[in-house]
Amino acid sequence: MIEKPCNACGFDPARVRHEDIAARIAASVDGWAERLARPDVRSRPDDHTWSPLEYACHVRDVHGVMTERLDAMLRTQPVCFADWDQDAAAVEADYAAQNPDDVVEQLTAAATGFAELYRLVGDADWGREGLRGNGSIFTVETLAYYAVHDLEHHRVDVGLPARS
Repeated sequence: MIEKPCNACGFDPARVRHEDIAARIAASVDGWAERLARPDVRSRPDDHTWSPLEYACHVRDVHGVMTERLDAMLRTQPVCFADWDQDAAAVEADYAAQNPDDVVEQLTAAATGFAELYRLVGDADWGREGLRGNGSIFTVETLAYYAVHDLEHHRVDVGLPARS
C-alpha cells in the first residue's frame, strides 16, 4: 500500500507528509497496552487470523525489521535486504505463547526506536534506496509508507482505530 489508499483502514500515502511519519510511527502503539490487557488477548477469531497478542508481536517485529532496513539505507548505498518471512517469524518466536506485558514493553521500545530514526532523516535522504530479495526497490520514503500502513492497518485488525 504505497501507491493507493487502503479501503480497510483508510491509509492514503498521498496524504502522508514526511514531517508526520515519525509521529505516526510513535502513535501507532497507542491503545495496544489496553488491548493486550483484555481477557481475549489470545483468542483467534478463526483458524487463519492471528489473535491480538500475535498481531502485537508481529507489529513489534515489523518495527524491528523496518528499523534495521532504514538504518541500512541511511548508512550504505546500495543496500540489499534479506527476506523476512512474517509467518515463519510467528512460528519461530511462538507469538501465541508470549507474555502480553512483555510484548507491550517491547512494542513500545521498538516503536520509539523506529520513530527516532525517522526523525533523523534529512531532506536528501528520502530517495535513498534499498533492494528486497525479490528485486523490488524501496526508498526511505516508500519504506515509511509501507511501514506506517502496516502499523496502522493492524490496529484495525484488533479493533483499535487506525490512528490514535
